[in-house]
Amino acid sequence: MYLSEFISYLTLEKKYSAHTVKAYQNDILEFKDFCRSNYEIEDIDTVEYVLIRHWIVELSEKQIDNRTINRKISSLKAYFKFLQKIDVTTVSPLSMHRALKTAKKIEIPFSELEMEKVLSEIEYADDFEGVRDELLIHVLYVTGMRRAEVISLKVSDVDFANMTIKVLGKRNKERLVPMLLETKEKFKIYLDYRKGLKEINDGSYIFLTLSGNKIYETLVYRLIKKYFREVSSKVKTSPHILRHTFATHLLNKGAGLNAVKELLGHSSLASTQVYTHNSIADLKKVHAKAHPRGNKK
Repeated sequence: MYLSEFISYLTLEKKYSAHTVKAYQNDILEFKDFCRSNYEIEDIDTVEYVLIRHWIVELSEKQIDNRTINRKISSLKAYFKFLQKIDVTTVSPLSMHRALKTAKKIEIPFSELEMEKVLSEIEYADDFEGVRDELLIHVLYVTGMRRAEVISLKVSDVDFANMTIKVLGKRNKERLVPMLLETKEKFKIYLDYRKGLKEINDGSYIFLTLSGNKIYETLVYRLIKKYFREVSSKVKTSPHILRHTFATHLLNKGAGLNAVKELLGHSSLASTQVYTHNSIADLKKVHAKAHPRGNKK
């Protein structure tokens, strides 16, 4: 099995994040365990599609949703494509596979009122953590950064003179995001509080925990959930919804699709077009105003 070589390929050549690489590895190892337990097969490099199909059936019987199953199969597909690349095999067992049908996910962004409440009306604690939390939410909203990007943000990435923030995106692709004057002021206030930490272990990173370590993914998720629970009744509150909100609000205010694409760090317009939908409220207004029957009582 060429799993270690595949992992190196994803890390060094494809430049995938550690989180993504780990997901690929776990999916492939899970399939390997399935083959070993059910068919006493140790080497999956030469398996036929029928075994993969049996795995899909087993996953479905375990009530695993189709979206997750598709992701696992996508990991296998990438592995077999790699085997073709290094001439271990000539044909992938998944060459004719079709992904399972999935329901379209509709993610509802926060409204401008909800954002105003969480940024202006909530009373954040007047201490390091309170100032950090307020800045974190502000930065996610005004820059559209991904959770991993804001976690990895370094002090050297923030350029106060040129009012820009350098963001390291997927596959180590860099982009510059404009900084608002309000953002600059909040950064400076936070950095003053940050200097007062008793110990700083990860000093190159902007956002730290009270113990001086770089913040982590679950902490960011918990903070978003904590504060937005006070202003929103939405079931799903996450850093990604803030990114979704950033893009939606820009587009609703007339920003061009290409500009939003660059700000988000997307490689193609297709990824950005996911955010071009309007809220139900906006659709109602447009429908009532534009339809010939809209003004009828």
